[in-house]
Amino acid sequence: MQKKQREWLEQWKRFKDSSLFLFQEWIHPNRLEDFQGKRVLDAGCGHGHHALMAARYAEKVVGVDLNAAEVARAETKDLSNIEIVEADLAAMDFREPFDVVYCIGVIHHTDDPDRTFENLKRLTRKGGRLIVWAYSHEGNWLNRVPLETLKRIFLLRLPTGMLVSLSYVLTLLIHPLVWTVYLLPLRFLPYYEYFENWRILPFGKNVQNVFDKLNAPQTDFIRRERIERWFSPADFREVHISPYKGVSWRGSGTKR
Repeated sequence: MQKKQREWLEQWKRFKDSSLFLFQEWIHPNRLEDFQGKRVLDAGCGHGHHALMAARYAEKVVGVDLNAAEVARAETKDLSNIEIVEADLAAMDFREPFDVVYCIGVIHHTDDPDRTFENLKRLTRKGGRLIVWAYSHEGNWLNRVPLETLKRIFLLRLPTGMLVSLSYVLTLLIHPLVWTVYLLPLRFLPYYEYFENWRILPFGKNVQNVFDKLNAPQTDFIRRERIERWFSPADFREVHISPYKGVSWRGSGTKR
């Protein structure tokens, strides 16, 4: 049973994420229009930002979060077709399976991503679509080794306010590089593709992205063979697996 982690509640109390562009990129090649009239599960809904986007199309959206359900309820209270549930993604259960299940940026932060995926698969109806976006092992050495080590030793001991301040400082320091060196055709540079999005997104969103990296209490970076195993042809058809910006995986499939 996964324990609650206060870091996530603190994050979603302080940051809002209304980036429709990113959500559409992360669920690709699936589209929000594909949710039309369907019963949708938002697994790891945070403060409810993606649930609000999905609810424009879906008949019903059930958002599940173990840590920030109270924030999500407040954010989504004006939409009658959204229900927020507090539960562990690896253990949650519902009477009916869902037409669409998506887990965006969350499965790699769970205690057991494999167990979590199996439960998400179980909650996807036959012929339904399961969508996952997760941090990749590939292309993430700086996050996997030096940053994760620094977090365990020091960063996760800091008060949340100090982490927020540090995130602003780091974002300010990174921005000049993104708009100078990273404009050159030097694709061997770390996070070259990733920083393309920095030039599109507002400053506040980039601060949130930095904070997310510093604040996450645990991260399991997913190898390609692992996500391919999740979306096994024995269990899924119409499978799509693709890298996103060199630091994450987009995976989806229709359950057999």
